[in-house]
Amino acid sequence: MGQVSFERVRKVYPDGTVAVQELTLEIPDGELMVFVGPSGCGKTTALRMVAGLEQITEGEIRIGDELVNGLPPRDRDVAMVFQNYALYPHKSIYENLAFPLKLRKLAKAEIDQRVNRIARLLELEEQLSRRPRQLSGGQRQRVAMGRAMIREPQAFLMDEPLSNLDAKLRTQMRAEIGLLHKEVGVTTIYVTHDQVEAMTLGQRVAVLRKGELQQVSPPQELYTRPANLFVAGFIGSPAMNFFEGRLEHTDGATSVSFGDGQRLAVDGQESELAGGLGGQGRRAVVVGVRPEHLEDAALAPATPADRRLRGLVRLRELLGSEVVIHFEVEAAPVVTEETRDLAKDVDESAVTELDHLRAARRTSFVGRFAADAPTEEGTVAEIAVTPGALRFFDPETGARIGA
Repeated sequence: MGQVSFERVRKVYPDGTVAVQELTLEIPDGELMVFVGPSGCGKTTALRMVAGLEQITEGEIRIGDELVNGLPPRDRDVAMVFQNYALYPHKSIYENLAFPLKLRKLAKAEIDQRVNRIARLLELEEQLSRRPRQLSGGQRQRVAMGRAMIREPQAFLMDEPLSNLDAKLRTQMRAEIGLLHKEVGVTTIYVTHDQVEAMTLGQRVAVLRKGELQQVSPPQELYTRPANLFVAGFIGSPAMNFFEGRLEHTDGATSVSFGDGQRLAVDGQESELAGGLGGQGRRAVVVGVRPEHLEDAALAPATPADRRLRGLVRLRELLGSEVVIHFEVEAAPVVTEETRDLAKDVDESAVTELDHLRAARRTSFVGRFAADAPTEEGTVAEIAVTPGALRFFDPETGARIGA
């Protein structure tokens, strides 16, 4: 069995830096698990501890039924794919693929059989006599994957294998990795900073922040039911919009008020997801809504007035199939440790911009509208909010209400 399990695993470096904190996670045999998070979150460190390239400070890691804490990398029966391919430039593709089998002293006939089988699977048959420098980036990454696969290990460990490829090739290779996993079915841990890769590849996705596991769920669960502000803001492109509001309960109806007297009705689906939002009086909350759940109200005329935002349009970006609208709403932006980390992951200047908006009590929103939306820059637009789109978070803990 090729399951991989972490039990209260910690990694502390000699200078006191805590890279991984109390990581407990079980990856069943045959699952493709993706570790995702911002730079420095501990995802690569966790992977390297499985491979034996980093020593564990505390806890246990098991591969199959075997405790591997003290085993050297060569005895762990795992194969790693790196972002820089790590191919032997002076060897042919055939020799690169055959190398791990020669180390095991397998018979020449078996080596030949395995190399040709992997070459057919990865569509590398015509490249076997060439050297790595004669191949494209995508072909070289296939060779790197083939060299890992040919060993038939208990688990594949992939450390940002597509980061050196251009956008078009990344999309192609991402699909190929997904198809290969379905065909081969070997337990795989895939590390990436790219949440699109995480969402499209992972059967489950583990989101990490500052060495701590935030949530592990199937991709759609992360998207629709994020555990907290950080997961909600990290998953999705463009990111979820957040603003401060107050829940109000009047005559059996729930709404959220904010800014210059604006108010959004909370529908039954949103209330149920948030555990009913029971209670009387006013309650401060963080409200989240994704860009794809906003639309120019002119294209959604049936949307009632209590499900509309008003905002000053700052920028319009036409992308062909849709238009991305940047607008500002008179509502207090959410400035917490989580939202600062999310802004910092984009750019240091984004943190400064967040502080400026906080002082002005204005929140910057992004909406993904239909391409024919009449929204114009410099105008105040009415924006319709899709039913079931609002999410509510505790302003103190950052946890999603109802999670």
